[in-house]
Amino acid sequence: MIRLCAKIVADTDLYKTDKEVQNLIDWVCLSEQIKENNNTIRNLTGEYKKIEPDCREGVRAQLERMKELCKERNNLYEKQNDLKGQKQQIERALER
Repeated sequence: MIRLCAKIVADTDLYKTDKEVQNLIDWVCLSEQIKENNNTIRNLTGEYKKIEPDCREGVRAQLERMKELCKERNNLYEKQNDLKGQKQQIERALER
């Protein structure tokens, strides 16, 4: 259909002189472009859907590791505070 429209445009002056012909050719060309765009959108969406679960799983694993690191850090902070408290007790005992 696109070839036919292109041939009409190339071989005749109908496109320039007849508004209805111009509108019909434009309609066919636009419809074809819309179809091509929809196909591209479908392909991109399909590719996204293939990639997305792995990405989510990767992010999920990273978040779990981050949680572990935060727990370890918090435990060390608590130990540091306990050690500082013990150190202060020893310092007070030494002062007496």
